[in-house]
Amino acid sequence: MKNHMNHSNHEHHGNNHNHSPDSQKNDMTKEANKLCVNCGCDSEAKQYEYKLHNSVSQKEQLDSNIIYTCPMHPEVKSKNPGRCPACGMELIPKKVGADHKDHEMSKMSHHDHEATRSNPQIAKQMEKDMKKRFFISLLLSIPIFLLSPVGINLLKIPIPEFLPINWILLALTTPVVFWAGSIFITGTYYSLKAKKLNMSVLIATGVLAAYIFSVLLTFIGTQETFYEASALLVTFVLFGHWMEMKSRRGTSEALRALFDLIPPKSKVIRNGKEIEVNSSEIIEGDIVVLRPGDKVPVDGIVIKGESAVDESLVTGESIPVSKSLNDKVIGGSVNQTGTIQFKATQVGSETVLAHIIKLVETAQNSKAPGQRIADKAAAWLVVVAIVAGLSTFFGWYIFAGATLLTALTFAISAVVIACPDALGLATPTAVAVGTGIGAKKNILIKDAATLENASRINAIVLDKTGTLTEGKPKVTDIVAFNGFSEKEVLAYMASVELNSNHPIAKAIIEKSNEQRIKLLSATNFLSVAGHGLKAKVGLKSVLVGKEKLLNDNKIDTKTQKETFERLAGEGKTLSLIAINGKIAGVIAVADTIKENARKAVEELNKLGIETVMITGDNKLVAEAVGKEIGIQRVFAEVLPEDKAKYVKKLQEEGSLIPMILLKQLF
Repeated sequence: MKNHMNHSNHEHHGNNHNHSPDSQKNDMTKEANKLCVNCGCDSEAKQYEYKLHNSVSQKEQLDSNIIYTCPMHPEVKSKNPGRCPACGMELIPKKVGADHKDHEMSKMSHHDHEATRSNPQIAKQMEKDMKKRFFISLLLSIPIFLLSPVGINLLKIPIPEFLPINWILLALTTPVVFWAGSIFITGTYYSLKAKKLNMSVLIATGVLAAYIFSVLLTFIGTQETFYEASALLVTFVLFGHWMEMKSRRGTSEALRALFDLIPPKSKVIRNGKEIEVNSSEIIEGDIVVLRPGDKVPVDGIVIKGESAVDESLVTGESIPVSKSLNDKVIGGSVNQTGTIQFKATQVGSETVLAHIIKLVETAQNSKAPGQRIADKAAAWLVVVAIVAGLSTFFGWYIFAGATLLTALTFAISAVVIACPDALGLATPTAVAVGTGIGAKKNILIKDAATLENASRINAIVLDKTGTLTEGKPKVTDIVAFNGFSEKEVLAYMASVELNSNHPIAKAIIEKSNEQRIKLLSATNFLSVAGHGLKAKVGLKSVLVGKEKLLNDNKIDTKTQKETFERLAGEGKTLSLIAINGKIAGVIAVADTIKENARKAVEELNKLGIETVMITGDNKLVAEAVGKEIGIQRVFAEVLPEDKAKYVKKLQEEGSLIPMILLKQLF
């Protein structure tokens, strides 16, 4: 696939050789004036244009694999740099696959991701600018409101008669409208240029109508003005834009964290030699070599060696999973103990991690149903506002015989009132506040539509690791055999595991530290990949690991079988120890349940909400946790991209579950 992408890029750039650098530059300058057709914000366009063209090289701007999107309206796509025609905000670059499809971001390699590292910084700068616009607008709007007819009458503020109130209001309102609110004016220009009526046009109509008429009244000096209407409309809608952009940037950071799971470089065997290549260059069928600590770059099947792999970041499995011949490995997981070789079977957009990234991208680009309705309604509401204003003017001026100034006053009032600018503020603000509160409580909400439907939920899907459990294995049981004490079992096992980075080993060492057990000196280590360790502790020969390791060394474990089955049936991971050819004991380790998990599930049940657990952990562990907490329905060994299928299954049964996976809820 990578070869295909490189071939496509070569052809594309080859075609561009027909153009001189000057003509390319002129073309780019012309194209920079083409903007997004949905949003309309400027956000210091010239400043961002400078940053944009300094963060993306000219070669990248001409690269067919670069598209430009609006941070406020990610559904907007352009092949050329510029600004969004609906909001005027500078479009930021995003690299996609060679076929230019919108959803091809999931095909990006780590190398490709590095090319877009500047994007979050540009988006962050835009958010910072929007925040600055809002707060300056807010600071100016406070005195505008206090000096307005509404403020004076409402708060009974004594204003000296000699003060030129209208001129002061004009001076304060002008920067609010033409600097802070310039994103709406710019957006309106480009929207009308694109023959579209949208929310920017609706907002600008109300703001400019009130402002221009107020300026007229100021020069005439005979009427109360509408400056506060212009300033407050700009301030409120800027707040909504800032909150929405902040929410989108948070989702972008989650996406970048997923990108970081893929290593930039990997080792593969080609022509009988081990070489280092970019992870993006791995193709299906390549033999990939993993050593302890290496990240898995793509999905594949083990063909040589044994190891334990930490899949917690991908599947939620808290305990490392043993891998041997013909076992699957997942891109984004981390190899821990042994050296293995695996054959790449899924690369690029076919990997498990790519599917997860696509899910996050879908959430990032989503809009609440109410917001989509508001966007569609905006075009008609602009017409309604203008018609209302004209009808009011002609009604008062022609039929009622009012003066021109009186008719204009009523007409502008009608336009301002008829513009439902709350549509541009209410939904993004509600979504931003909801997702913001959720983020503070470590709850990730998939999309705006999910949040909108939250009040009607009658069933909730919970992840296990980190939600119901601590996400960290701890020692739960120590059982001694053949005359050994529990203290001896823990001391010998911790001594052997002392230098191991395996989570189970860390749990055992932590337990020995809690009990202040003095560890012994261990030597002659031998790691048996996927099974355990051999070592000398003093003069004694010690084996630590799985039951198979002991059986392979002709140590009888039949009489302890019942104990092993009982502990394993509770969903615990077992580590056995044999000393001088005899089984000495077993230590059970498990991901412990959070203190308030059972109570939280009980409270949800009292509300009439059914609780369901979906986890990537094994069935025994999942069912044991579900039983202890009081969750009746448990789906185990489910990969992240398959969780939606189980949610749909529940929805088909009549449950309203807007696919919510709660993290760190309790």
